[in-house]
Amino acid sequence: MCRLLVVKSRKPFDTKPHLQAFATLSRESKEYQGHGWGCAVINGGGVWSLYHNIKPIWDDDVAAFGESTYLIAHARSAFRDEGVKVENNMPFCDGPNVFVFNGELHGVRIREIGRIGAEKVFNYIKRFDHGDTEVAMRRAFEVIEKRSDNVRAMNVVLCSAAGAWVGTLFNDDPQYYTMHYRCDDDGFAVCSEAYDVFDDWTPLASRSFKVFS
Repeated sequence: MCRLLVVKSRKPFDTKPHLQAFATLSRESKEYQGHGWGCAVINGGGVWSLYHNIKPIWDDDVAAFGESTYLIAHARSAFRDEGVKVENNMPFCDGPNVFVFNGELHGVRIREIGRIGAEKVFNYIKRFDHGDTEVAMRRAFEVIEKRSDNVRAMNVVLCSAAGAWVGTLFNDDPQYYTMHYRCDDDGFAVCSEAYDVFDDWTPLASRSFKVFS
């Protein structure tokens, strides 16, 4: 039940207003989002730089990250307040890919490595990726749904330097779990909620799969 944000632009942008807006969304969320947060930005060499902190995003200095062409952020709401450790905070990164998750799964019967469920979902998607990430995501969603007792929601964004792959699935509380996106010739953004840095957001229906580049 976390919050997530992705912004990518052809031109460098100031990350501060986006992170400030995201911090406000997280602080005002009906579900507590204060079990730590993290972000990833891409530097001029195309390498991800990651930051994680155990304290809530609204208590941190979000002005410290400067300009970038790519920003991914995640505010965590730990299930049953368990596993509240900084190493469990997203974004997760395997080198070229960065991953963020928002959802709630129960009784998942898959064999996969990972400290928490979100990391297992990340690794499970990669298991199916043989060159087409969208196909891999669709296949992983299909299998996870079949092998789970209950999928309240499973919204994921997998990012690489080239773009982002978004998958949504929710069977409960659409007001909370509906993600939003916007795009133009300069880039795109995806967020758990619309925020006022942009004014042209579109909601993503459940069982949507979109590719942004």
